[in-house]
Amino acid sequence: MRAASENTQQVVDMQDNRTVVRLLHAGDEACFHALFRRYYKPLCTYATRFVTIDRAEELVQDTMMWLWEHRMTLLPEMPLKSLLFTIVKNKSINSASRHTVRNRIFRELARDCEEEFDDPDFYLEGELMRRLNEALDKLPAEFRQTFRMHRLEGMTHREIAEALHVSPQTVNYRIGQTVRLLRDELREYWPLIALVLGNRLS
Repeated sequence: MRAASENTQQVVDMQDNRTVVRLLHAGDEACFHALFRRYYKPLCTYATRFVTIDRAEELVQDTMMWLWEHRMTLLPEMPLKSLLFTIVKNKSINSASRHTVRNRIFRELARDCEEEFDDPDFYLEGELMRRLNEALDKLPAEFRQTFRMHRLEGMTHREIAEALHVSPQTVNYRIGQTVRLLRDELREYWPLIALVLGNRLS
């Protein structure tokens, strides 16, 4: 890490989201360290609902390092608290599901836990989701519908094919093309969108 200027002397108010994002954009290590100290333990505690404590710590550390490395993609109007919990939730669900049960069960468990902190989906319902929706609106209707059913509603290719009366190959083609087009349209924010939505954009 490299600070853009001398370390912040005053105590940073972590509730002042715009200031925190501005300082992160500037490469302020003191601000990042304060953010890390504030959220590390709560995020680890939350992640242990899905994975072991050792794995939880790994996922939270990965999330915080991702935040620093991609700090220039952060938007001031989006709350960092919601972003961090959303990312850790998705990482934990994906990690746990690879070793135990299906994603759908963990998605239900995650929804039951959301009231314990500011709703993480608020992040997706704000500016980032608005930009994603604007990009989707530029695509053909059948591409948008297929993408939403799979990536945002969690339906399988077979379920979508049966619902839309098309082949699974057609579903796969539509999703692949949509992801490629969105990646081009949202190039600046793609790392953030992909991480927040988890494996639904893989």
